[in-house]
Amino acid sequence: MATLTTGTETIDLAAVPIRELNAKLHTGSIVACEVLGPQGKHAIAVGLRHPIAVDVRGHAGYYCAGMNDGGTVTVHGSAGVGVAENMMSGSVRVRGDASQAAGATGRGGLLVIEGSASMRCGISMKGIDIVVGGDIGAMSAFMAQAGRLVVCGDAGEALGDSVYEARIYVRGSVASLGADCIEKPMRDEHRAELAELLAAAGLDHDPAEFRRYGSARELYHFAAANSAAY
Repeated sequence: MATLTTGTETIDLAAVPIRELNAKLHTGSIVACEVLGPQGKHAIAVGLRHPIAVDVRGHAGYYCAGMNDGGTVTVHGSAGVGVAENMMSGSVRVRGDASQAAGATGRGGLLVIEGSASMRCGISMKGIDIVVGGDIGAMSAFMAQAGRLVVCGDAGEALGDSVYEARIYVRGSVASLGADCIEKPMRDEHRAELAELLAAAGLDHDPAEFRRYGSARELYHFAAANSAAY
């Protein structure tokens, strides 16, 4: 582990345990950290609660940057299950692909996946913004309560199943919509917010190329006529 005088550290996970890395990141005494040799290790940079920049130089395992609250994390590779799970604020960027449940239960902040994401992307999201440069898998935005999910590629089956008030934007095709999820009109305010999200993600797609999806609001209260949809 090499400590620099500028408040920046370089930590090699080939020599330093994950617990020691995360303990150092939690102190608030450093402003930036470069993490070497991740080799798919789990729980890298979890629980950040200070405005620290973390660069993970390689592939990360499960729950990288989970519970992030103010940090800026960049994975220079792909990420395993649950990247940015339950994020509160800050930003997480994955330069490669992400596995299942990316951004699950996230309450705030911005998650950018430059590649594609697997199943259940944005499951139960509660305010997080997620921008995916490629495709997403089935059951994405399942029970998504709040926030925005932007997909620049295609979406898998059962998109937005049982969605609440999250807004979903898809540029490509949608294999199928889940229960109570419908296509909605794209108004000027939606194109404006989509343009802001794409700019924040560093993407230059035309918002006019996207379609918007959201809740039909038929499942908010139990009704016998809708029992087959529950």
